[in-house]
Amino acid sequence: MRLSELSGKEIVDVNRAERLGILGQTDLEIDETGQITTLIIPSVKWFGLLRNGSEIRVPWEHIKKIGTDMVIIDFQEGLSHENGEHMDG
Repeated sequence: MRLSELSGKEIVDVNRAERLGILGQTDLEIDETGQITTLIIPSVKWFGLLRNGSEIRVPWEHIKKIGTDMVIIDFQEGLSHENGEHMDG
């Protein structure tokens, strides 16, 4: 799958049934071989404003399914925000 095919897909956490963001509005960590290792999703609250500049880091292995409109992830409790906070359980 090409990166352009991922762009615009909604990221949904299967455990929380919660929308986390849209690919294209996220950053990717890519290793030296060109493989995506982590999705970096800005934590956004109402009206698209960033909350304290924090972000959620989702390792690629937590992606369970990539569909035509969305990416389903299994976001485990304890995966941290960039600023050191943890998701509530």
